[in-house]
Amino acid sequence: MGILGTVVITIVTLSILMVVHELGHLLVARRCGIKVERFQIGFGKPLWSWKDAYGTQYAMAPILLGAFVKMLDERDGDIELSEIHMAHNRKSVWQRMAVAAAGPAANFLLAILVFWALFFSGETGYAPLIGEVEKNSPAFHAQIKPGQEIIAIGGERTPTKQAVSFHLLDYLGETGDIQFTLKDEGSDLGIVRSISINEWLVGVENPNLFSELGIKIYSPAVIPVIKEVIDNSAAQRAGFLPGDFIVRADDREIKIWGDWVHHVQKRPGERILVEIIRNEELRYMDIVPEISKDNEGNTLGFVGMVVESPKIPKELHREFDRDILGALQASINRTYEISLFTLKSIKKMLMGLISPKNLSGPITIAKVATASALSGVEAYLGFLALLSISLGVLNLLPIPVLDGGHLLYYSIEALFGRPIPDKFQVIGFQLGIFVLVGIMILAFYNDLVRF
Repeated sequence: MGILGTVVITIVTLSILMVVHELGHLLVARRCGIKVERFQIGFGKPLWSWKDAYGTQYAMAPILLGAFVKMLDERDGDIELSEIHMAHNRKSVWQRMAVAAAGPAANFLLAILVFWALFFSGETGYAPLIGEVEKNSPAFHAQIKPGQEIIAIGGERTPTKQAVSFHLLDYLGETGDIQFTLKDEGSDLGIVRSISINEWLVGVENPNLFSELGIKIYSPAVIPVIKEVIDNSAAQRAGFLPGDFIVRADDREIKIWGDWVHHVQKRPGERILVEIIRNEELRYMDIVPEISKDNEGNTLGFVGMVVESPKIPKELHREFDRDILGALQASINRTYEISLFTLKSIKKMLMGLISPKNLSGPITIAKVATASALSGVEAYLGFLALLSISLGVLNLLPIPVLDGGHLLYYSIEALFGRPIPDKFQVIGFQLGIFVLVGIMILAFYNDLVRF
């Protein structure tokens, strides 16, 4: 997909989240008797607008990078005497807290509804079966063996590889033990094994959780047969076709697709002699990989071939069919787990236990949003739910300017019976803006480095 498509998907994704967030504020404000003067999507001069029966003006502006709700408030200027009772600042502290919390709550509700639909339609995954254990690795010394299935981490069930990854992430920066519950093939008996960790993967950017433990989860061998040749690539210029079976590269036998990828990546700009089988005939070809860069700036070879994805054995498929209530319960649990994990990750990042390089900005969001959209409706909706939870959690942080900052001010007001003086509120908002701008700069810098 081109840049235009990526931009469109990103704008649509962020707009959905922000509109839902601001709708939460609007609906609860109305419920509390507050007049909402304006609900606008985007910034700049509105392209069109209209008013509803409540006197709220709805507008759409050309710069679709956000949305906002403007409520009636005496601090913004003089208002008519007949409308004073509808001013935001005239409402009780509890009503103002409800309005502030409504935005994040709407994001959590969106995530629950999305997960509910996904879980009710059926959830699938693959069993976390251990394929290899590296010699002298932590898993090796813990007597974890190939062929065993991971059924729980720290007592939490892990029916799929994704579940194992999620629970392992919870141990980043921790010291103690990771408790694995495993079972042998054909057995239902749980076997407990523990791996000791000490400030596990502190400061590591994009850690590979399984390889750090010496575990490789089983996946079928990827046969070196070309599924697709990318247009205008080195492979197309060299004459390779879909269906070609790669046998050898130079003097190296190619048994699996990974062998071919590794051979190519190590030889950017170098000629490679390739043996292939095409239509049951052995042929000799040569190719010069193009020069590319990875995220760390290392030079790699690239030829422009796509391989056929392997089929997972039926016995490793995991399917979860839930009724409406079961899907709702699962969606609430999933939203809670991800919210809690997000908070823990923020805490660990502030403590220096997780590298700040893992913080992502708009470029990464754009890339992931596009990739998930291209992967199908379910993948995109899942990403939308994750992003909605992140937005909800981040907005609840006690940083002035954010909803959490407003809630902090209102909580102090409720405790002492009077609002914080305006001058202190202004100082807090200025500090909040400084913190947010700093985080945005760091996230954008990380994106540029990855890009």
